[in-house]
Amino acid sequence: MNNSPTRRILVAIKRVVDYNVRIRVKPDASGVMLDGVKLSINPFDAIAIEEALRIKERGGADEVVIATIGPPDCQATLRNALAMGAQRALHVVADTPLEPLATARVLLKLTEREQPFLVILGKQAIDDDNNQTGQMLAALWDRPQATFASKIELTDTTAKVTREVDAGLETLDIDLPAVITTDLRLNEPRFVKLPEIMKAKTKPLTTIPLSEVGGPGTPRAKVTRTEPPPGRQRGIMVKDTSELFAELHKRGLV
Repeated sequence: MNNSPTRRILVAIKRVVDYNVRIRVKPDASGVMLDGVKLSINPFDAIAIEEALRIKERGGADEVVIATIGPPDCQATLRNALAMGAQRALHVVADTPLEPLATARVLLKLTEREQPFLVILGKQAIDDDNNQTGQMLAALWDRPQATFASKIELTDTTAKVTREVDAGLETLDIDLPAVITTDLRLNEPRFVKLPEIMKAKTKPLTTIPLSEVGGPGTPRAKVTRTEPPPGRQRGIMVKDTSELFAELHKRGLV
């Protein structure tokens, strides 16, 4: 009998307003309008799912588990992730958004519960652009991290990660278990077909109350007002470089 432990990858995802939707601010400036708006898997998180599935398909993992934190209707997003090919999903039910540190603490509880050899997240969510949760999870878990991954190569005990930095590409060798966050050029997520969508309806999806995995924590920031960006001003035509610099100087830009 084979008693070897399951090699498991945990992928954390977030539901966000679809990137094709034009964001609108509520009339009372209390936040972004979500009613009737298409919500989808954060694009960077879809890349994380795809990479986990490719690792499994190459024989590098036995199971891919998806986790998200959000209101009850987030289950549709999890079903979409299961349709891509993941085996199980975990839904931590939270009625209000969590800050990155609170999210990382919840993911730590899920990590301790699932014992993955690898946790993969998108490098950031397109709704808040915080780019913090993966790093905080690695710190709380006390395991290595590699962010902005554009290539991942695994062995049984290590990961070689090529990451995108301002100066170009950087390669890290890290021990497993570890946390990796994904960048755009890592892969292109697969298109989900109807048969996979139907199969996903029967895959295990576990609902977990937020109170069982740490609770929301104490908020460290409060949004007092949300405003749309200012409208773009109409450009002007200049005759030559001298006129361009004169106009920039007049506006205090040089």
